[in-house]
Amino acid sequence: MSGLLIRPRIRPRVAVVLVYTAAMCMNGLDSTIVNPALYTIAGDFGRPLSAANTVETAFLVALAVGLPVAGWLGDRFGTKRVFLGALTAFTIASAVCGLAPDLDTLVVARAVQGLAGGLLTPVGMTLLFRAFPPHERMKLAKVLIVPTALMPALGPPLGGLLTEHLSWHWLFFVNVPIGTAAVVLGVFGLREHVEGPEGKFDTVGFWLATPALGLLTYALGFGPSQGWTRPAVAVSAALGSVLLVAAVLHQVRAKTPLLKLRLLADRVYGSASALAGVTAAGLMGVLFVFPLLYQASLGASALDAGLSVFPEAVGLMLASQVVDRLLPRLGPRLLTVPALLVAAAVFATLAMPGVAENAWSVRGLMFLIGLVLGTAVLTVQISGFESIGPADMGQAMGLFQIVRTLGGALGIAACAAVIGGGHVTEAAADPGPYRTAVWVTAGLVALGAVMALRLPREAPQPPPFDDEDAPPPGEGLAADEAPAVKG
Repeated sequence: MSGLLIRPRIRPRVAVVLVYTAAMCMNGLDSTIVNPALYTIAGDFGRPLSAANTVETAFLVALAVGLPVAGWLGDRFGTKRVFLGALTAFTIASAVCGLAPDLDTLVVARAVQGLAGGLLTPVGMTLLFRAFPPHERMKLAKVLIVPTALMPALGPPLGGLLTEHLSWHWLFFVNVPIGTAAVVLGVFGLREHVEGPEGKFDTVGFWLATPALGLLTYALGFGPSQGWTRPAVAVSAALGSVLLVAAVLHQVRAKTPLLKLRLLADRVYGSASALAGVTAAGLMGVLFVFPLLYQASLGASALDAGLSVFPEAVGLMLASQVVDRLLPRLGPRLLTVPALLVAAAVFATLAMPGVAENAWSVRGLMFLIGLVLGTAVLTVQISGFESIGPADMGQAMGLFQIVRTLGGALGIAACAAVIGGGHVTEAAADPGPYRTAVWVTAGLVALGAVMALRLPREAPQPPPFDDEDAPPPGEGLAADEAPAVKG
Protein backbone atom coordinates (compact mmCIF):
# COMPACT_ATOMS: atom_id res chain seq x y z
CA MET A 1 0.00 0.00 0.00
CA SER A 2 2.91 2.34 0.65
CA GLY A 3 3.80 2.43 -3.03
CA LEU A 4 0.26 3.00 -4.19
CA LEU A 5 -0.52 6.59 -5.12
CA ILE A 6 -4.20 7.40 -5.03
CA ARG A 7 -5.35 10.52 -6.83
CA PRO A 8 -8.92 11.73 -7.24
CA ARG A 9 -10.02 11.55 -10.87
CA ILE A 10 -11.90 14.58 -12.19
CA ARG A 11 -13.87 13.98 -15.34
CA PRO A 12 -12.61 16.45 -17.98
CA ARG A 13 -16.07 17.58 -19.03
CA VAL A 14 -17.14 18.22 -15.45
CA ALA A 15 -13.95 20.18 -14.84
CA VAL A 16 -14.49 22.28 -18.00
CA VAL A 17 -18.03 23.19 -16.99
CA LEU A 18 -17.10 24.08 -13.40
CA VAL A 19 -13.99 26.09 -14.24
CA TYR A 20 -15.64 27.89 -17.16
CA THR A 21 -18.70 28.83 -15.09
CA ALA A 22 -16.60 30.12 -12.17
CA ALA A 23 -14.32 32.19 -14.40
CA MET A 24 -17.11 33.63 -16.54
CA CYS A 25 -19.20 34.48 -13.47
CA MET A 26 -16.27 36.52 -12.14
CA ASN A 27 -15.82 38.20 -15.51
CA GLY A 28 -19.53 38.89 -16.00
CA LEU A 29 -20.00 40.22 -12.48
CA ASP A 30 -17.01 42.55 -12.73
CA SER A 31 -18.43 44.18 -15.86
CA THR A 32 -21.24 45.79 -13.82
CA ILE A 33 -20.53 45.45 -10.09
CA VAL A 34 -18.29 48.53 -9.83
CA ASN A 35 -20.77 51.04 -11.29
CA PRO A 36 -22.71 51.75 -8.05
CA ALA A 37 -19.44 52.26 -6.14
CA LEU A 38 -17.85 54.91 -8.36
CA TYR A 39 -19.09 57.80 -6.24
CA THR A 40 -17.69 56.15 -3.09
CA ILE A 41 -14.37 55.34 -4.76
CA ALA A 42 -14.01 58.93 -5.97
CA GLY A 43 -14.73 60.25 -2.46
CA ASP A 44 -12.31 57.85 -0.73
CA PHE A 45 -9.44 58.88 -3.00
CA GLY A 46 -10.41 62.57 -3.06
CA ARG A 47 -10.80 62.57 -6.83
CA PRO A 48 -13.64 63.82 -9.08
CA LEU A 49 -16.17 61.36 -10.44
CA SER A 50 -14.83 61.86 -13.96
CA ALA A 51 -11.50 60.48 -12.76
CA ALA A 52 -13.18 57.52 -11.03
CA ASN A 53 -14.97 56.68 -14.29
CA THR A 54 -11.59 55.66 -15.70
CA VAL A 55 -11.87 52.58 -13.46
CA GLU A 56 -14.60 51.24 -15.74
CA THR A 57 -13.15 52.66 -18.94
CA ALA A 58 -9.82 50.95 -18.31
CA PHE A 59 -11.60 47.62 -17.84
CA LEU A 60 -13.70 47.89 -21.01
CA VAL A 61 -10.92 49.17 -23.27
CA ALA A 62 -8.49 46.50 -22.08
CA LEU A 63 -11.20 43.87 -22.56
CA ALA A 64 -11.56 44.90 -26.20
CA VAL A 65 -7.78 44.91 -26.67
CA GLY A 66 -7.47 41.32 -25.47
CA LEU A 67 -10.08 39.86 -27.81
CA PRO A 68 -8.22 39.88 -31.18
CA VAL A 69 -5.26 37.86 -29.96
CA ALA A 70 -7.18 35.36 -27.81
CA GLY A 71 -7.77 32.79 -30.56
CA TRP A 72 -4.15 32.81 -31.75
CA LEU A 73 -2.76 32.51 -28.23
CA GLY A 74 -5.02 29.55 -27.44
CA ASP A 75 -4.01 27.75 -30.64
CA ARG A 76 -0.32 28.53 -30.21
CA PHE A 77 0.23 27.86 -26.51
CA GLY A 78 -2.76 25.66 -25.66
CA THR A 79 -6.24 26.56 -24.49
CA LYS A 80 -5.70 25.19 -20.99
CA ARG A 81 -2.45 27.08 -20.47
CA VAL A 82 -3.79 30.40 -21.80
CA PHE A 83 -7.11 30.12 -19.98
CA LEU A 84 -5.56 29.30 -16.60
CA GLY A 85 -2.89 31.97 -17.11
CA ALA A 86 -5.56 34.59 -17.81
CA LEU A 87 -7.63 33.38 -14.86
CA THR A 88 -4.61 33.62 -12.56
CA ALA A 89 -3.87 37.15 -13.77
CA PHE A 90 -7.53 38.12 -13.29
CA THR A 91 -7.53 36.77 -9.73
CA ILE A 92 -4.27 38.49 -8.76
CA ALA A 93 -5.45 41.75 -10.33
CA SER A 94 -8.66 41.48 -8.29
CA ALA A 95 -6.63 41.28 -5.08
CA VAL A 96 -4.54 44.29 -6.16
CA CYS A 97 -7.75 46.23 -6.91
CA GLY A 98 -9.04 45.52 -3.41
CA LEU A 99 -5.74 46.58 -1.83
CA ALA A 100 -5.18 49.61 -4.10
CA PRO A 101 -3.82 52.56 -2.07
CA ASP A 102 -4.69 55.14 -4.76
CA LEU A 103 -6.80 55.58 -7.86
CA ASP A 104 -3.91 55.13 -10.29
CA THR A 105 -3.12 51.68 -8.90
CA LEU A 106 -6.79 50.74 -9.08
CA VAL A 107 -7.04 51.84 -12.72
CA VAL A 108 -3.94 49.86 -13.74
CA ALA A 109 -5.17 46.76 -11.92
CA ARG A 110 -8.59 47.11 -13.58
CA ALA A 111 -6.86 47.29 -16.96
CA VAL A 112 -5.09 44.00 -16.18
CA GLN A 113 -8.45 42.53 -15.19
CA GLY A 114 -9.96 43.66 -18.48
CA LEU A 115 -7.09 42.30 -20.56
CA ALA A 116 -7.33 38.93 -18.81
CA GLY A 117 -11.11 39.00 -19.20
CA GLY A 118 -10.73 39.59 -22.93
CA LEU A 119 -8.79 36.32 -23.13
CA LEU A 120 -11.03 34.37 -20.75
CA THR A 121 -14.28 34.54 -22.68
CA PRO A 122 -13.28 33.27 -26.15
CA VAL A 123 -10.66 30.80 -24.86
CA GLY A 124 -13.05 29.52 -22.19
CA MET A 125 -15.83 28.97 -24.73
CA THR A 126 -13.33 27.23 -26.99
CA LEU A 127 -12.53 24.81 -24.15
CA LEU A 128 -16.23 24.25 -23.58
CA PHE A 129 -17.22 23.75 -27.22
CA ARG A 130 -14.28 21.44 -27.92
CA ALA A 131 -15.36 19.25 -25.01
CA PHE A 132 -18.90 18.88 -26.40
CA PRO A 133 -19.72 18.02 -30.04
CA PRO A 134 -22.43 20.02 -31.87
CA HIS A 135 -25.31 17.68 -31.06
CA GLU A 136 -24.52 17.83 -27.34
CA ARG A 137 -24.08 21.61 -27.07
CA MET A 138 -27.79 22.14 -26.48
CA LYS A 139 -27.10 20.91 -22.95
CA LEU A 140 -24.77 23.88 -22.46
CA ALA A 141 -27.63 26.41 -22.41
CA LYS A 142 -27.91 25.98 -18.64
CA VAL A 143 -24.18 26.67 -18.31
CA LEU A 144 -23.87 29.60 -20.72
CA ILE A 145 -26.78 31.56 -19.27
CA VAL A 146 -25.36 31.95 -15.74
CA PRO A 147 -22.33 34.13 -16.55
CA THR A 148 -23.89 35.88 -19.55
CA ALA A 149 -27.21 36.87 -17.95
CA LEU A 150 -27.47 36.31 -14.22
CA MET A 151 -24.11 37.68 -13.13
CA PRO A 152 -24.24 41.02 -15.03
CA ALA A 153 -27.78 41.52 -13.72
CA LEU A 154 -26.67 40.78 -10.16
CA GLY A 155 -23.75 43.19 -10.44
CA PRO A 156 -25.43 46.54 -9.65
CA PRO A 157 -27.52 45.43 -6.65
CA LEU A 158 -24.69 43.32 -5.23
CA GLY A 159 -22.23 46.16 -5.76
CA GLY A 160 -24.51 48.56 -3.93
CA LEU A 161 -25.04 46.19 -1.01
CA LEU A 162 -21.33 45.40 -0.57
CA THR A 163 -20.35 49.06 -0.83
CA GLU A 164 -23.00 50.15 1.66
CA HIS A 165 -22.59 47.40 4.28
CA LEU A 166 -18.89 46.48 3.93
CA SER A 167 -16.73 48.57 1.59
CA TRP A 168 -16.00 48.90 -2.11
CA HIS A 169 -12.82 46.84 -1.59
CA TRP A 170 -14.99 43.71 -1.27
CA LEU A 171 -16.22 44.17 -4.83
CA PHE A 172 -12.83 42.76 -5.82
CA PHE A 173 -11.96 40.55 -2.86
CA VAL A 174 -14.91 38.23 -3.63
CA ASN A 175 -13.07 37.10 -6.77
CA VAL A 176 -9.98 35.85 -4.95
CA PRO A 177 -11.27 32.60 -3.35
CA ILE A 178 -13.41 31.75 -6.40
CA GLY A 179 -10.56 32.37 -8.83
CA THR A 180 -8.07 30.44 -6.72
CA ALA A 181 -10.36 27.40 -6.46
CA ALA A 182 -11.06 27.50 -10.22
CA VAL A 183 -7.35 27.62 -11.07
CA VAL A 184 -6.57 24.65 -8.82
CA LEU A 185 -9.44 22.63 -10.29
CA GLY A 186 -8.36 23.57 -13.80
CA VAL A 187 -4.77 22.50 -13.25
CA PHE A 188 -5.86 18.97 -12.36
CA GLY A 189 -9.06 18.62 -14.36
CA LEU A 190 -8.67 20.36 -17.72
CA ARG A 191 -7.14 18.78 -20.80
CA GLU A 192 -4.64 20.63 -22.92
CA HIS A 193 -5.27 21.21 -26.61
CA VAL A 194 -2.61 22.81 -28.80
CA GLU A 195 -3.97 23.34 -32.29
CA GLY A 196 -0.77 24.83 -33.70
CA PRO A 197 -1.48 27.97 -35.78
CA GLU A 198 -0.26 27.98 -39.35
CA GLY A 199 2.63 30.28 -40.14
CA LYS A 200 4.08 33.10 -38.08
CA PHE A 201 2.27 35.50 -35.80
CA ASP A 202 0.44 38.21 -37.77
CA THR A 203 2.29 41.21 -36.36
CA VAL A 204 0.75 43.68 -38.80
CA GLY A 205 -2.75 42.45 -38.05
CA PHE A 206 -2.08 42.70 -34.32
CA TRP A 207 -0.94 46.33 -34.51
CA LEU A 208 -3.96 47.21 -36.63
CA ALA A 209 -6.81 45.29 -34.96
CA THR A 210 -5.82 45.68 -31.31
CA PRO A 211 -5.61 49.50 -31.10
CA ALA A 212 -8.61 49.77 -33.45
CA LEU A 213 -10.87 47.94 -31.01
CA GLY A 214 -9.46 49.79 -28.02
CA LEU A 215 -9.89 53.23 -29.58
CA LEU A 216 -13.40 52.50 -30.84
CA THR A 217 -14.46 51.17 -27.44
CA TYR A 218 -13.13 54.33 -25.81
CA ALA A 219 -14.96 56.56 -28.30
CA LEU A 220 -18.24 54.66 -28.02
CA GLY A 221 -18.04 54.80 -24.24
CA PHE A 222 -17.37 58.54 -23.89
CA GLY A 223 -18.75 60.04 -27.11
CA PRO A 224 -22.43 60.27 -26.14
CA SER A 225 -21.80 61.73 -22.66
CA GLN A 226 -18.77 63.97 -23.31
CA GLY A 227 -19.53 64.96 -26.91
CA TRP A 228 -18.27 63.49 -30.16
CA THR A 229 -16.35 66.69 -30.93
CA ARG A 230 -14.18 66.47 -27.83
CA PRO A 231 -10.60 66.02 -29.13
CA ALA A 232 -9.88 62.76 -27.30
CA VAL A 233 -13.17 61.21 -28.45
CA ALA A 234 -13.02 62.53 -32.02
CA VAL A 235 -9.41 61.42 -32.55
CA SER A 236 -10.13 57.98 -31.03
CA ALA A 237 -13.19 57.48 -33.23
CA ALA A 238 -11.46 58.61 -36.42
CA LEU A 239 -8.19 56.76 -35.83
CA GLY A 240 -9.99 53.64 -34.61
CA SER A 241 -12.20 53.58 -37.71
CA VAL A 242 -9.22 53.98 -40.06
CA LEU A 243 -7.28 51.23 -38.27
CA LEU A 244 -10.33 48.94 -38.33
CA VAL A 245 -10.75 49.32 -42.09
CA ALA A 246 -7.03 48.72 -42.59
CA ALA A 247 -7.20 45.67 -40.29
CA VAL A 248 -10.09 44.17 -42.26
CA LEU A 249 -8.32 44.68 -45.60
CA HIS A 250 -5.14 43.15 -44.21
CA GLN A 251 -6.91 40.16 -42.62
CA VAL A 252 -8.68 39.31 -45.87
CA ARG A 253 -5.44 39.34 -47.87
CA ALA A 254 -3.03 37.83 -45.34
CA LYS A 255 -2.05 34.16 -45.69
CA THR A 256 -2.03 33.59 -41.93
CA PRO A 257 -4.24 36.35 -40.48
CA LEU A 258 -4.62 37.09 -36.80
CA LEU A 259 -8.40 36.93 -37.28
CA LYS A 260 -9.81 34.51 -39.86
CA LEU A 261 -12.45 36.83 -41.30
CA ARG A 262 -13.04 34.26 -44.04
CA LEU A 263 -14.96 32.23 -41.46
CA LEU A 264 -17.74 34.81 -41.77
CA ALA A 265 -18.33 33.55 -45.31
CA ASP A 266 -19.81 30.40 -43.81
CA ARG A 267 -23.58 30.93 -43.99
CA VAL A 268 -24.45 29.52 -40.58
CA TYR A 269 -21.53 30.97 -38.62
CA GLY A 270 -21.57 34.30 -40.47
CA SER A 271 -25.31 34.73 -39.95
CA ALA A 272 -25.01 33.77 -36.27
CA SER A 273 -22.17 36.24 -35.70
CA ALA A 274 -24.01 39.13 -37.35
CA LEU A 275 -27.17 38.23 -35.46
CA ALA A 276 -25.23 38.12 -32.18
CA GLY A 277 -24.00 41.66 -32.82
CA VAL A 278 -27.46 43.03 -33.59
CA THR A 279 -29.20 41.31 -30.65
CA ALA A 280 -26.42 42.42 -28.30
CA ALA A 281 -26.97 46.00 -29.50
CA GLY A 282 -30.69 45.75 -28.79
CA LEU A 283 -30.37 44.03 -25.41
CA MET A 284 -27.52 46.14 -24.04
CA GLY A 285 -29.23 49.26 -25.36
CA VAL A 286 -32.53 48.57 -23.61
CA LEU A 287 -30.82 47.51 -20.36
CA PHE A 288 -28.95 50.83 -20.48
CA VAL A 289 -31.79 53.17 -21.39
CA PHE A 290 -34.84 51.67 -19.69
CA PRO A 291 -33.64 52.31 -16.11
CA LEU A 292 -33.24 55.95 -17.16
CA LEU A 293 -36.79 55.99 -18.55
CA TYR A 294 -38.00 54.38 -15.33
CA GLN A 295 -36.44 57.16 -13.30
CA ALA A 296 -37.72 59.89 -15.62
CA SER A 297 -41.28 58.54 -15.53
CA LEU A 298 -41.56 57.55 -11.87
CA GLY A 299 -38.85 59.53 -10.14
CA ALA A 300 -37.48 56.20 -8.89
CA SER A 301 -34.09 55.82 -7.28
CA ALA A 302 -31.12 54.38 -9.16
CA LEU A 303 -31.32 51.18 -7.08
CA ASP A 304 -35.04 50.77 -7.81
CA ALA A 305 -34.35 51.33 -11.49
CA GLY A 306 -31.60 48.73 -11.46
CA LEU A 307 -33.85 46.21 -9.73
CA SER A 308 -36.62 46.90 -12.26
CA VAL A 309 -34.64 45.11 -15.00
CA PHE A 310 -33.61 42.17 -12.82
CA PRO A 311 -36.63 40.01 -13.86
CA GLU A 312 -34.99 39.91 -17.30
CA ALA A 313 -32.28 37.68 -15.81
CA VAL A 314 -34.94 35.39 -14.30
CA GLY A 315 -36.54 35.03 -17.73
CA LEU A 316 -33.17 34.19 -19.23
CA MET A 317 -32.62 31.51 -16.62
CA LEU A 318 -35.97 29.95 -17.55
CA ALA A 319 -35.09 30.15 -21.24
CA SER A 320 -31.94 28.14 -20.55
CA GLN A 321 -34.14 25.32 -19.24
CA VAL A 322 -36.22 25.01 -22.42
CA VAL A 323 -33.83 25.73 -25.30
CA ASP A 324 -32.23 22.29 -25.20
CA ARG A 325 -35.72 20.73 -25.49
CA LEU A 326 -37.10 23.04 -28.18
CA LEU A 327 -34.08 23.33 -30.48
CA PRO A 328 -34.03 19.66 -31.62
CA ARG A 329 -37.76 19.81 -32.40
CA LEU A 330 -38.08 23.21 -34.05
CA GLY A 331 -34.62 23.93 -35.44
CA PRO A 332 -32.65 27.22 -35.20
CA ARG A 333 -34.69 29.29 -37.69
CA LEU A 334 -38.17 28.41 -36.43
CA LEU A 335 -37.10 28.95 -32.82
CA THR A 336 -35.21 32.22 -33.34
CA VAL A 337 -37.37 34.23 -35.74
CA PRO A 338 -40.62 34.17 -33.70
CA ALA A 339 -38.70 34.76 -30.47
CA LEU A 340 -37.07 37.89 -31.89
CA LEU A 341 -40.37 39.17 -33.27
CA VAL A 342 -42.02 38.78 -29.86
CA ALA A 343 -38.99 40.44 -28.22
CA ALA A 344 -39.26 43.41 -30.60
CA ALA A 345 -42.96 43.74 -29.76
CA VAL A 346 -42.18 43.68 -26.03
CA PHE A 347 -39.48 46.33 -26.48
CA ALA A 348 -41.99 48.51 -28.33
CA THR A 349 -44.54 48.00 -25.54
CA LEU A 350 -42.01 49.29 -23.01
CA ALA A 351 -41.81 52.51 -25.02
CA MET A 352 -45.57 53.08 -24.88
CA PRO A 353 -46.78 55.97 -22.66
CA GLY A 354 -48.08 54.76 -19.33
CA VAL A 355 -46.23 51.43 -19.31
CA ALA A 356 -43.11 52.55 -17.45
CA GLU A 357 -45.33 54.12 -14.78
CA ASN A 358 -46.65 50.69 -13.77
CA ALA A 359 -43.99 48.82 -11.79
CA TRP A 360 -45.60 45.38 -12.17
CA SER A 361 -46.06 45.83 -15.91
CA VAL A 362 -42.36 46.65 -16.15
CA ARG A 363 -41.38 43.55 -14.18
CA GLY A 364 -43.59 41.31 -16.30
CA LEU A 365 -42.31 42.71 -19.59
CA MET A 366 -38.71 42.47 -18.45
CA PHE A 367 -39.26 38.83 -17.53
CA LEU A 368 -40.76 38.23 -20.98
CA ILE A 369 -37.78 39.92 -22.64
CA GLY A 370 -35.43 37.57 -20.83
CA LEU A 371 -37.53 34.55 -21.78
CA VAL A 372 -37.97 35.18 -25.52
CA LEU A 373 -34.77 37.08 -26.28
CA GLY A 374 -32.79 34.63 -24.16
CA THR A 375 -34.22 31.76 -26.19
CA ALA A 376 -33.07 33.43 -29.41
CA VAL A 377 -29.62 34.38 -28.11
CA LEU A 378 -28.89 30.91 -26.74
CA THR A 379 -30.12 29.25 -29.93
CA VAL A 380 -27.82 31.43 -32.03
CA GLN A 381 -24.86 30.86 -29.73
CA ILE A 382 -25.27 27.09 -29.75
CA SER A 383 -26.24 26.46 -33.38
CA GLY A 384 -23.88 29.02 -34.94
CA PHE A 385 -20.83 26.84 -34.42
CA GLU A 386 -22.14 23.54 -35.79
CA SER A 387 -20.22 24.00 -39.04
CA ILE A 388 -16.97 25.07 -37.33
CA GLY A 389 -14.37 22.35 -36.96
CA PRO A 390 -12.06 21.95 -33.94
CA ALA A 391 -9.12 23.50 -35.83
CA ASP A 392 -10.98 26.80 -36.33
CA MET A 393 -12.89 26.85 -33.03
CA GLY A 394 -10.48 29.19 -31.24
CA GLN A 395 -10.48 31.73 -34.07
CA ALA A 396 -14.25 31.49 -34.49
CA MET A 397 -14.87 32.10 -30.79
CA GLY A 398 -12.60 35.14 -30.72
CA LEU A 399 -14.25 36.66 -33.78
CA PHE A 400 -17.74 35.94 -32.42
CA GLN A 401 -16.95 37.69 -29.14
CA ILE A 402 -15.51 40.73 -30.95
CA VAL A 403 -18.68 41.15 -33.02
CA ARG A 404 -20.90 40.74 -29.97
CA THR A 405 -18.85 43.14 -27.84
CA LEU A 406 -18.83 45.86 -30.49
CA GLY A 407 -22.55 45.31 -31.08
CA GLY A 408 -23.32 45.89 -27.41
CA ALA A 409 -21.16 49.02 -27.33
CA LEU A 410 -22.87 50.38 -30.45
CA GLY A 411 -26.31 49.74 -28.97
CA ILE A 412 -25.49 51.68 -25.81
CA ALA A 413 -23.89 54.50 -27.80
CA ALA A 414 -26.92 54.77 -30.10
CA CYS A 415 -29.32 55.00 -27.16
CA ALA A 416 -27.13 57.49 -25.33
CA ALA A 417 -26.95 59.65 -28.46
CA VAL A 418 -30.74 59.66 -28.80
CA ILE A 419 -31.30 60.73 -25.18
CA GLY A 420 -28.45 63.24 -25.27
CA GLY A 421 -25.96 61.60 -22.90
CA GLY A 422 -28.16 59.44 -20.76
CA HIS A 423 -28.06 61.48 -17.55
CA VAL A 424 -31.27 61.72 -15.56
CA THR A 425 -31.62 64.91 -13.54
CA GLU A 426 -34.47 66.67 -11.80
CA ALA A 427 -34.95 68.79 -14.91
CA ALA A 428 -35.16 65.73 -17.15
CA ALA A 429 -38.84 65.01 -16.45
CA ASP A 430 -39.79 64.49 -20.11
CA PRO A 431 -39.51 60.74 -20.83
CA GLY A 432 -39.91 61.28 -24.58
CA PRO A 433 -36.24 60.90 -25.61
CA TYR A 434 -35.93 57.76 -23.52
CA ARG A 435 -38.98 56.22 -25.17
CA THR A 436 -37.49 57.05 -28.57
CA ALA A 437 -34.30 55.26 -27.60
CA VAL A 438 -36.30 52.18 -26.55
CA TRP A 439 -37.96 52.26 -29.98
CA VAL A 440 -34.47 52.19 -31.50
CA THR A 441 -33.69 48.99 -29.58
CA ALA A 442 -36.99 47.47 -30.75
CA GLY A 443 -35.97 48.21 -34.34
CA LEU A 444 -32.61 46.52 -33.82
CA VAL A 445 -34.26 43.36 -32.51
CA ALA A 446 -36.75 43.38 -35.39
CA LEU A 447 -33.81 43.64 -37.80
CA GLY A 448 -32.37 40.60 -36.07
CA ALA A 449 -35.56 38.66 -36.82
CA VAL A 450 -35.08 39.35 -40.53
CA MET A 451 -31.43 38.30 -40.36
CA ALA A 452 -32.41 35.09 -38.54
CA LEU A 453 -34.12 33.87 -41.71
CA ARG A 454 -30.65 32.83 -42.89
CA LEU A 455 -30.28 30.34 -40.04
CA PRO A 456 -30.69 26.65 -40.91
CA ARG A 457 -34.05 24.94 -40.54
CA GLU A 458 -32.76 21.76 -38.96
CA ALA A 459 -31.00 21.28 -35.63
CA PRO A 460 -27.50 19.70 -35.60
CA GLN A 461 -27.63 15.96 -36.18
CA PRO A 462 -25.55 13.64 -34.00
CA PRO A 463 -22.38 12.67 -35.93
CA PRO A 464 -20.15 9.73 -34.94
CA PHE A 465 -18.26 10.86 -31.88
CA ASP A 466 -15.92 9.23 -29.42
CA ASP A 467 -16.59 10.21 -25.83
CA GLU A 468 -13.59 12.16 -24.63
CA ASP A 469 -14.25 11.05 -21.07
CA ALA A 470 -13.59 7.43 -21.96
CA PRO A 471 -9.90 6.53 -22.37
CA PRO A 472 -8.93 4.14 -25.16
CA PRO A 473 -9.15 0.46 -24.14
CA GLY A 474 -6.12 -0.78 -22.33
CA GLU A 475 -4.60 2.66 -21.76
CA GLY A 476 -6.27 3.51 -18.44
CA LEU A 477 -6.07 6.83 -16.70
CA ALA A 478 -2.85 7.95 -18.33
CA ALA A 479 -4.57 8.16 -21.70
CA ASP A 480 -7.33 10.31 -20.27
CA GLU A 481 -4.79 12.77 -18.95
CA ALA A 482 -2.76 13.00 -22.13
CA PRO A 483 -2.95 16.39 -23.84
CA ALA A 484 -4.54 16.63 -27.25
CA VAL A 485 -1.87 18.16 -29.48
CA LYS A 486 -2.19 18.92 -33.17
CA GLY A 487 0.14 20.67 -35.50
